[in-house]
Amino acid sequence: MKAKFSFEIFPPKKDMPVEVIYKTLDGLTDLNPDFISVTCGAGGSSSNASERMIEVAAAIKEKYQKKSVAHIPAINLDKGDVEKILSQLELRGIDEILALRGDKVPGVEPKNIFPHAVDLISFIREKTDKKFKIYAACYPEGHTESTDFDADINFLKAKVDAGVDGLITQLFFDNDHFYYFIEKIRALGINVPVEAGIMPVTKKKQIERMVNICGASLPVKFRKILDRYGDNADALQEAGIVYALNQIVDLLAHGVDGIHLYVMNNVYVARRISEVVKSLA
Repeated sequence: MKAKFSFEIFPPKKDMPVEVIYKTLDGLTDLNPDFISVTCGAGGSSSNASERMIEVAAAIKEKYQKKSVAHIPAINLDKGDVEKILSQLELRGIDEILALRGDKVPGVEPKNIFPHAVDLISFIREKTDKKFKIYAACYPEGHTESTDFDADINFLKAKVDAGVDGLITQLFFDNDHFYYFIEKIRALGINVPVEAGIMPVTKKKQIERMVNICGASLPVKFRKILDRYGDNADALQEAGIVYALNQIVDLLAHGVDGIHLYVMNNVYVARRISEVVKSLA
């Protein structure tokens, strides 16, 4: 079966009109991805951030006639907020969701109505049955808040059993971590498709921030790239693209279910990688 190929993007900042994303979408939709997922933006676990996410996801579906996946990070949402989001998504014909707990926002006390993603997944299934296809996040190196890898895998099993149709991994830079993770979850009976999350590194500060958030380890060969090209933006972008492509080629050779590209709204990077992926199809 052909591996899926998809992108993740984020909406414009709240002080900018949603329409500024159209230039990015013009370029990305031309690449014909299987879907484009839309985050709620930085610190975006709120009803207002969700509204902007819905507008972008709806544009992907309505203006560009492509499949969109809406992120619902629920750490700062209550049941009424989630029901409103589900209703708006249904109204706009968006029937695929990435259900997340979401990151804690500094200075904002979490509502804790949905303390874990499994609580949100169960709620969505209870309220909508099979109306939505639900994706969930998974972590090849374990969640940053988990102290035990096996316990993290067991918790993932609970999420899948609650009604998950597919998984998308957090970014990683060492494919061996992904292969070990797949071996472990399949042995536990988690059989839904898993798309590998790949982020082409284009900026040194960007990757330092992302690694700090998600906890992904950096292999020695990757650190050497940062040390060698970190102060040369153009060279680092090219090296980052090549590194991501090497990961993707290896993943495809191993029969990965899909590649989910964290493009950071960079059409150039997405196009370069898409050209190679299509040549391998």
